Amino acid sequence: MTNGNAIVGQSGGPTSVINASLVGVVDAAIEANEIETIYGMRFGIEGVLNDQLIALSEQPRDLLDAIRQAPSSALGSTRLKLQDEHFGPILEALKKHNIRYFFMIGGNDTMDTIHRITEYAATQGYELRGVGVPKTVDNDLFGTDHTPGFASAARYVAMSVMQAGVLARDMQKVDQFNIFQTVGRSAGWLPAAAAMARQQSGDAPHIILLPERPFDREAFLAKVKKTQQENGFVSIVCGEGILDADGNPVSASTTRDKFDNVEFGAMGGTSAAMMLHRILSDEFGWRGEFQVTESLQMCAADRGVGLDYDEAYRCGQEAVARGVAGRSGEMVTIDRMSNDPYVIELGSAPLSEVANHERPMPDEFIAADGMDVTDAFMEYVSPLVGELPTYARFS
Repeated sequence: MTNGNAIVGQSGGPTSVINASLVGVVDAAIEANEIETIYGMRFGIEGVLNDQLIALSEQPRDLLDAIRQAPSSALGSTRLKLQDEHFGPILEALKKHNIRYFFMIGGNDTMDTIHRITEYAATQGYELRGVGVPKTVDNDLFGTDHTPGFASAARYVAMSVMQAGVLARDMQKVDQFNIFQTVGRSAGWLPAAAAMARQQSGDAPHIILLPERPFDREAFLAKVKKTQQENGFVSIVCGEGILDADGNPVSASTTRDKFDNVEFGAMGGTSAAMMLHRILSDEFGWRGEFQVTESLQMCAADRGVGLDYDEAYRCGQEAVARGVAGRSGEMVTIDRMSNDPYVIELGSAPLSEVANHERPMPDEFIAADGMDVTDAFMEYVSPLVGELPTYARFS
């Protein structure tokens, strides 16, 4: 293919390490003989539509190095859902800047965007290679062992639950329960990661509610009562998207975004944690707390995992390598070759499959009662989160 320019964008919710992927793309593009200039989209695909591009290959080296460690999405993000009328203007903008390599960093919806744009370009006789870079704290992307961003978010959750658990243990004469809600929609990977907080018997969390299992009110209340009697308090972690047996959100949220995803943090709505708080207060007459941190899990650079930054950067580099090698219609994947020692290789999955599938937690990672995780999950998540601090306590 004739040499040309490349473009990269970020879409959807951010992560602590998404900018490491961005700089990985930029650095690899600068080194590629086939690419002349690498542009960045301001606010995702909206930057292409509005001709708001940044020549990233012309940015100072020290700025790129700093951006690599910065949280959130340095180029700005979007949740614009492409309509048929967008494709013509997008292709004209790509032609205007001689864009031949198209990279985006994101989740399922982002992979669908890349797939649709490259498919449209092909129908118009315009050669465009599109490769996706995986990103999501939810860890629900199809075809990859895990996603860049998940490890840092998992560590954020584990440390938050650990510290809140210490507080709940010491304040049990005041508050009998504590509830921590994670993001993750229909996937339980992030609430499950809270299990890393446990270091001794009786440590938080005691109950983990996963979207992969229907919420059973009576079983939940029975376990809460038993746990509180044994420990003096109960620590609960829930995914924002937990559902009852009829498929209704425990949060009672009915608001949906442009991609038809339920917005569990929608303005004016309730949260799953808030509803659980109400259930426990009504049932037992207890006082308790709940924490709903929302986007903090997506951009807490102070708890970022070094492994996560490294893998995110490598995924960005790999996307460019695949593009200039003639590959298109793919997303870079992380394939775990060994758990101890931890070893990965980078591979790929078709965009068409990634865009139309989600990856829930497998059954072997979920405890029999549906309110905890198994040893198999702990073996999976431990290398990603790393060691956590140990806090002194009186025996």
